[in-house]
Amino acid sequence: MANAPRVPGRHFLQIPGPTNVPDRVLRAMDMPTIDHRGAAFASLGRRVLAGMGTIFRTASPVVIYPASGTGAWEAALVNTLSPGDRVLTVETGHFASLWKALAGKLGLKAEVLPTDWRRGAPAAPVEARLREDKAHTVRAVCIVHNETSPGCVSDVAAIRRPLDAAGHPALLLVDTISSLGSIDYRHDEWGVDVSVGGSQKGLMLPPGLSFNALSDKARAASRAARLPKAYWSWEDMLGPNASGYFPFTPATNLLFGLAEAIDMLHEEGLDAVFARHARHGEATRRAVEAWGLEVNCLEPADHSGSLTAVRVPDGYDADALRATILDRFNMSLGNGLSKLAGRVFRIGHLGDFSDLMLVGTLGGVEMGLAAAGVPHRPGGVGAAMAFLAGAPVP
Repeated sequence: MANAPRVPGRHFLQIPGPTNVPDRVLRAMDMPTIDHRGAAFASLGRRVLAGMGTIFRTASPVVIYPASGTGAWEAALVNTLSPGDRVLTVETGHFASLWKALAGKLGLKAEVLPTDWRRGAPAAPVEARLREDKAHTVRAVCIVHNETSPGCVSDVAAIRRPLDAAGHPALLLVDTISSLGSIDYRHDEWGVDVSVGGSQKGLMLPPGLSFNALSDKARAASRAARLPKAYWSWEDMLGPNASGYFPFTPATNLLFGLAEAIDMLHEEGLDAVFARHARHGEATRRAVEAWGLEVNCLEPADHSGSLTAVRVPDGYDADALRATILDRFNMSLGNGLSKLAGRVFRIGHLGDFSDLMLVGTLGGVEMGLAAAGVPHRPGGVGAAMAFLAGAPVP
């Protein structure tokens, strides 16, 4: 605001996305607009389309839309399904419930397997439901790989196994929006049919690009799918994509940034990127434990490297704590969503993020806990620092 006093230093954006955009990506996007039908653009288009295959770890096509992740959700559904088809979703958190709601709006029958929003998607109930579905009425299983509302990761390979064990032909659709480029993900190896992604988290870009990685089975399903589609049509995209072009005006400058982000991920090495995120997740959880607070995600195997959701004690408001931290220390933390509103605050530690940035973030939280009068023990930052100092750097 024009009359607000200047706040020194940079704002700490520690929500689980959009994440901080590194200088290299910002500089890469700072380009004159080019002809999206010219040869120079074709070179860029081929570069990013091939590069995204290496991030999803797939040899199959990746489609890039100028859209949010919600657009990529819709594209995954309308390209593979027909009106009245049944989809099975595992409600591991807020975003799984939104995907279910979107399916209903498109005229699909959305069936939900609920959880307590404190763990990843369990494989056993999925297998049980698919084994009883003798008529194969379930046409797709929808999973969120990393649920940012509870801070839990689902084992995608473990969800694929029940599909195979039951001999069920349902497609496997996976949301990777908050895990792609930050948590290990393997589209081909795990037998995923459609992977949904977004630009604004592990890919270190502003919002505005979304992705579908496709399997051969998904492309075959798209030829029989009868849900209406125009903008989202894979086949309309894949023809021009073969030459590096798009059937409509693409987000050219975001694609320049995407090319730089892909290079940065490979320069660090994907395995090192995943190890860095896991290391920062562990350091954050050690801080939470030292504070005497509770990590929302109950299963250690399901802990997220992208973010940590922290429960506040009964009788205290997580949003009031977040407001204090923003006002006093110029740091934004993620809020609790739907069932977890007011119960948790979420610390994002994904994207272009270092040990010193994490220590600063945890320092802001610890000062905020004291300033807001939330019961806790001091020493969380020290516990994280001790871990970071002793843990091997990937």
